[in-house]
Amino acid sequence: MPSVEELYRNYGILADATEQVGQHKDSYQVILDGVKGGTKEKRLAAQFIPKFFKHFPELADSAINAQLDLCEDEDVSIRRQAIKELPQFATGENLPRVADILTQLLQTDDSAEFNLVNNALLSIFKMDAKGTLGGLFSQILQGEDIVRERAIKFLSTKLKTLPEEVLTKEVEELILTESKKVLEDVTGEEFVLFMKILSGLKSLQTVSGRQQLVELVAEQADLEQTFNPSDPDCVDRLLQCTRQAVPLFSKNVHSTRFVTYFCEHVLPNLSSLTTPVEGLDTQLEVLKLLAEMSSFCGDMEKLETNLRKLFDKLLEYMPLPPEEAENGENAGNEEPKLQFSYVECLLYSFHQLGRKLPDFLTAKLNAEKLKDFKIRLQYFARGLQVYIRQLRLALQGKTGEALKTEENKIKVVALKITNNINVLIKDLFHIPPSYKSTVTLSWKPVQKVELGQRRANEDTTSGSPPKKSAAGPKRDARQIYNPPSGKYSSNLGNFNYERSLQGK
Repeated sequence: MPSVEELYRNYGILADATEQVGQHKDSYQVILDGVKGGTKEKRLAAQFIPKFFKHFPELADSAINAQLDLCEDEDVSIRRQAIKELPQFATGENLPRVADILTQLLQTDDSAEFNLVNNALLSIFKMDAKGTLGGLFSQILQGEDIVRERAIKFLSTKLKTLPEEVLTKEVEELILTESKKVLEDVTGEEFVLFMKILSGLKSLQTVSGRQQLVELVAEQADLEQTFNPSDPDCVDRLLQCTRQAVPLFSKNVHSTRFVTYFCEHVLPNLSSLTTPVEGLDTQLEVLKLLAEMSSFCGDMEKLETNLRKLFDKLLEYMPLPPEEAENGENAGNEEPKLQFSYVECLLYSFHQLGRKLPDFLTAKLNAEKLKDFKIRLQYFARGLQVYIRQLRLALQGKTGEALKTEENKIKVVALKITNNINVLIKDLFHIPPSYKSTVTLSWKPVQKVELGQRRANEDTTSGSPPKKSAAGPKRDARQIYNPPSGKYSSNLGNFNYERSLQGK
């Protein structure tokens, strides 16, 4: 094996040869042999091998393998030097291989090495995005779990930092094509990351692009299969996928397919849903998702059927007034529990779909059922007024820090919920029922929309959705659901505001 002096001497021969450097194959072989030496020899080899690599195509495999040996050396300083120089090997047909090697090196636990690998991948991405993607997706599809995980995270965080001249339409099409292959078998967490990757692509931010993404989500949600409320993975998948779909819906990208599925398959099984995440109010999560989607329905074949299922479920949460005994007191021991959070969601969804069939209450229900509904609405409205007055009184005069306590935050949200329900009930009390009022759901931020403002990046193009592929997510059993915003929402459904306020 060559000494440090021999390495410097042969380096000098190659450096002085200028245009005739390719004629000194023996000198380059000496430098390649430096990887078998000690620490000093290896450090020099890590610098010298890439410097003259392009002049010896017949030794390309030997050179890359030698540098790869240095990338796996026990000495961290040698590894870092070798990794730093890897992009110099990314020429022509060698680039996908270098990208593959760098992707595998993402598994390092050394933070400095990890940053070097990231920087090296970004640099070859700018040389040849398609070739780099080939290496990345090869490892995502076939690599070890840790490599797959970090390669996906690399794409989800770094793609958005690349300039437009790198992320061309052709490159974005390749990302979509390869992502579809991965989405055939993913975990819940991976699915969320891929939706982040795809929704960030410029070509998918048009109406037709978002429609493609909705179709992808529908495939993952398995909307063609029978819903199993007792299977936590099935429930988790539906929640996870629908949460990803909601931001994609607009006046031109409709939620009809999802809303119909929820009304037909999920609402009838609402009380028997298995909770996939400890502490999560799954029923409320389902109702929130349905409420958010209900604003973006298009033409619906089963509109009347869906409204009936919504109506029936709404009745379950809108009790009849308790019967009075002969002395005028309640015959029962306690008042029915009013679950305001659930009612807000169901009433809002019913109100949104009701706009499309405004005669549902008057023409589609028999007189007895309509009378029963109005009695329930009336009783609920009376209870609402009591709570609204108590909440306003409790919050009166409170500003700034006082409103930031846990208890007052809950009361503020509770006031939003009860006010929303109040507005919607007033609409339904009109003769005939009205569907004109607009409310902002209690867990959504209030947005000021100027007249004529249009959804950003929306156009009027259309495109055919991709063909249906195998459904997911299902890779192993590792699925994680990210609950929607609304920190206090899970506490509101059964919160006894009256008792809380009286105890203060």
